[in-house]
Amino acid sequence: MKFWETFLTDRDRVVFGRSGHGGHAGLGKRPALLVIDVNYAFCGDKDEPIEESVKRWRNSCGADGWRTLPTISGLIKASREKGIPVIYTTGGLRKGLWERGGWGWKNTRAADPNIQGKVDGYEIMPQVAPAPQDIVVLKLKPSAFFGTPLMSYLTQLQVDTLIMTGTTTSGCVRASVIDAFSYNFRVTVVADACFDRYQSSHAINLFDMNAKYADVVESADVLKYLADLPAGLFALPEG
Repeated sequence: MKFWETFLTDRDRVVFGRSGHGGHAGLGKRPALLVIDVNYAFCGDKDEPIEESVKRWRNSCGADGWRTLPTISGLIKASREKGIPVIYTTGGLRKGLWERGGWGWKNTRAADPNIQGKVDGYEIMPQVAPAPQDIVVLKLKPSAFFGTPLMSYLTQLQVDTLIMTGTTTSGCVRASVIDAFSYNFRVTVVADACFDRYQSSHAINLFDMNAKYADVVESADVLKYLADLPAGLFALPEG
């Protein structure tokens, strides 16, 4: 039984069974691994309960983020060994937060500083830090595609499959999944490599993405898929 089952009503289960949703799309032959917003802003600067971490880092997912780091690191390692593109996203706002836009309408702490001490919230966590051949995309909105050059990179690399990891499951991961689906990529979301600050949002959004937009799988399945791919599929940046 999928862990999201505990959040579904009896009616939900009946409708899902009759709707035709939840088919398995499968993976293609030219994948890229996306690591979405795994930075200090979403993880905090230490492994601690979210109830404490969110006091200083308003977007923090606390300990759930830290627990996910080894899984994401393992997927990155396996991708690099096969020469599969690893693409990161993180944020970046100019001084004065002019680019914040609509974020300020929905969060009373949107103007909180993104630097705590000497730690920049947009810095990608060292446990999963980019290597010279990896690609880093800066974004201002939830989707990795919106207002970024991501699509041009994927076209250049002739990618047909996106493997999604990172945070938050209900926000930036989901927005990126829907855009990727809309561009007709095959999309896989790695359940144990994604995290959210709300447990219910994490579960229900995985359920909904699996129903309509992506295959939601475990990291072990993706590692097996990567191991079976031939090496040297891509011409990656030199670094």
